[in-house]
Amino acid sequence: MTDAAATLERILDDRYSCRGFTSDPVPEETIDRILQMAQRTASWCNSQAWQVDLVTGQATAEFGKHLTEYVLANGMRSDLPAPERYEGVYGERRRASGYGLYTALGIERSDKEARLTQMLENYRFFGAPHVAVITSDAGLGTYGAVDCGGYVATFLAAASSLGVATCAQAALALYSDGVREHLGIGEDRLIVCGIAFGYADPEHPANTFRADRADLTDVVRRHG
Repeated sequence: MTDAAATLERILDDRYSCRGFTSDPVPEETIDRILQMAQRTASWCNSQAWQVDLVTGQATAEFGKHLTEYVLANGMRSDLPAPERYEGVYGERRRASGYGLYTALGIERSDKEARLTQMLENYRFFGAPHVAVITSDAGLGTYGAVDCGGYVATFLAAASSLGVATCAQAALALYSDGVREHLGIGEDRLIVCGIAFGYADPEHPANTFRADRADLTDVVRRHG
């Protein structure tokens, strides 16, 4: 294995979805470096469908307050179609992930109040000082959304390489109108997701949880 491959493998192994951040801001030059690396993401016809609304400082707290109030007062509406169902292994993985996280947090399935409080942490960005909202050009449809997914993956790896913790948040897209309203995002953009980022709180119990990955034999069909 080359040194570059070993480095990439270590970055991918180290990255996880952080759900407990300190309030310490990430230096602007570090944020710019993450954005520059993410900008190298491959895209269909080099369309680079993504745009980023970067929220930081006091604006993050204001955004979180707005979204929390919006979620409590409004129903879900996503710009992108939500999954129709989680069946078979996909449902099993989803349940295992949720169970692992809530076990780490000490929240019982029957404790509806605690579960609601934890769900709302999504809209406070788990205390992160920064959040990036990723949007795609509406005219590019599915292809644009797929390109944005590639952008998000690169962003997460780039941040991890610089010691910055992240959590990709589809939860923000479930209330697209609330996001659009606060940030002034036009109808010509689709809300794809958010990325909360900052420095991990090593004492937060949520950060002890790690989701597992399927074995290659479960996801790869070989031909020839």
